[in-house]
Amino acid sequence: MINFNVPPYVETAAGYIQECVANQKICGDGVYTKKCNEWIEERTGTAKCLLTTSCTHATEMAALLTQVGPGDEVIMPAYTFVSTADAFVLRGATPVFVDIRPDTMNIDETKIEAAITERTKGIVPVHYAGIACEMDTIMDIAKRHHLWVVEDAAQGIMASYKGRPLGTLGDYGCFSFHETKNYSMGEGGALLIRDAENIENAEIIREKGTDRSKYYRGQVDKYRWISFGSSYLPSDMNAAYLYAQLEIADEINEARLTVWNRYYERLECLASAGKLALPTVPKGCVHNGHMFYIKAKDMEERTALINHMKENEVLVVFHYVPLHTAPAGLKFGRFHGEDVYTTKESERLVRLPMYYGLTLEQVDYICDKIVEFYS
Repeated sequence: MINFNVPPYVETAAGYIQECVANQKICGDGVYTKKCNEWIEERTGTAKCLLTTSCTHATEMAALLTQVGPGDEVIMPAYTFVSTADAFVLRGATPVFVDIRPDTMNIDETKIEAAITERTKGIVPVHYAGIACEMDTIMDIAKRHHLWVVEDAAQGIMASYKGRPLGTLGDYGCFSFHETKNYSMGEGGALLIRDAENIENAEIIREKGTDRSKYYRGQVDKYRWISFGSSYLPSDMNAAYLYAQLEIADEINEARLTVWNRYYERLECLASAGKLALPTVPKGCVHNGHMFYIKAKDMEERTALINHMKENEVLVVFHYVPLHTAPAGLKFGRFHGEDVYTTKESERLVRLPMYYGLTLEQVDYICDKIVEFYS
């Protein structure tokens, strides 16, 4: 069986984890947590990176930092993971969903402005499959309407928009290091903070509402309860597992792009024949090979394709059920405008196996079976 995903692993990780144990420092903000933070800051240019226990928690921290609250509205796509909305629903805000673009599956930037009301406080673009949203337009809308922007870049590390790393364009950016992502710590994430003046509040929230970070830097002689917060620090052992991958991040990225390009080359004939659709990467966007998907004609054809691939020992999957159609989405949010593409396109999409270590021979076999299905 060719699995849909195999979590990335680098041999040096075992030694780094043992080092954490030997140094008797396995909780948060140890040596490897700091190494990961520094690596991300250097590679992205963000003012500050704070490793977290998940991308969900990074997004929750961003929501706290924006001071969003009951009665406020936040614009986002419905085609995303539940955490995008949950972070703001937990603060009492209402997610306002708008339609997506069928080419990238990202939020349709032309639908955002019409959804803005006097209650709107922010925009949450989601960079699906590591391919950037149209951020110039989104940031212009935000500036004109005095809105903050939180980038859900869960799938976006090592990807960029017009030369700028994803996660660094908005006020805050959120990465995921879940086991299904390009780089993994099992469960984990990171909050990227664009503006230096927001760093101290973020550190306080991340350290249970205390100024403990300043205490460890020797800036105060004792740490105190300063504000609200929670525990968003991952174990340093998880960070050690991640850091081993970050050391060879370019190698992992290139390997994924090679697989992505092979899929595209092998399946382009079916796309040209109108039998399926392939991903689109707009000009100015550099993606990271996070995901390769195809789109079948409709849900019925997709189900048949998934079954065909399973019969041939290949695990392929579909992705999100649009949030505005889910029970919680109906309860806590609303859809603005017409759902032209969100549901329709989500019912066509099939994700193919993609992970570090997937061979080109395996990719060719997968493509052969897809071609066989459409023949």
